[in-house]
Amino acid sequence: MAVKAPVAPAAAPYNWTGFYAGANIGGGWGSRGVDYSANDPLSGSLIIGGGLPPQSFDTSGALGGLQIGYNWQFNRNWLVGIETDFNWSGIKGSASNTTLLGGTQSVTSSADERIKWFGTVRVRAGYLPTSNLLVFVTGGFAYGQIDHSGNFANNGPLTIVGVSAPFALSCGAGFTCFTGASSDTATGWTLGGGLEYALWKNLTVKAEYLYVSLDGKSVTVTAGTLPGSLPVSYNANFDRTNLNVARLGVNYRF
Repeated sequence: MAVKAPVAPAAAPYNWTGFYAGANIGGGWGSRGVDYSANDPLSGSLIIGGGLPPQSFDTSGALGGLQIGYNWQFNRNWLVGIETDFNWSGIKGSASNTTLLGGTQSVTSSADERIKWFGTVRVRAGYLPTSNLLVFVTGGFAYGQIDHSGNFANNGPLTIVGVSAPFALSCGAGFTCFTGASSDTATGWTLGGGLEYALWKNLTVKAEYLYVSLDGKSVTVTAGTLPGSLPVSYNANFDRTNLNVARLGVNYRF
């Protein structure tokens, strides 16, 4: 007599609760603005007052890093968690503008920015339309090391000379007379979201977007000091570092 085969048991729902660690790779892009302000009467009259305009430029580059976090799935369809990540970055950009100082003298001003690394500490909140697919939003604290620099070159044809005691300036044709740079750890915030899918019991893959906003920075751009005078300088004032990040990642759940 034929015997009916037993029905295979249903697969257990995926459980997201627990610690995990993983890696990510992707890219970042943004746009930046910089304007200029004088630090002394001479830079105000000769450089800024002579027509040094604001500039804007785009930034972009690759990035990659590591993340670690914890999820707590408190019912069938919802979870909350916390995640921190650290990312190495090649995101950079620069601007260069040639103009006529005072209507006659050709000068070039430039500014650049490089994001060397950044990290975040974020809360995640997620919805599970199926047991192995997570749709999440995330946000929290962001930080990163950002290098800024600026310079000012006299293209000629004349030497730029000025005196406003105790400040004095002599900037020869063909010379980069003003330079300045900084490297700082900036702080700010981040918001984003993404999808994460459980491939196997301990392995998930994800696609994620973050918007990262870090504090702006003013860099002092200074000319060489003449004997018996104080240095002439101006500030390059960079806007906030606002960055779009798109990345793919993989996590291993312990």
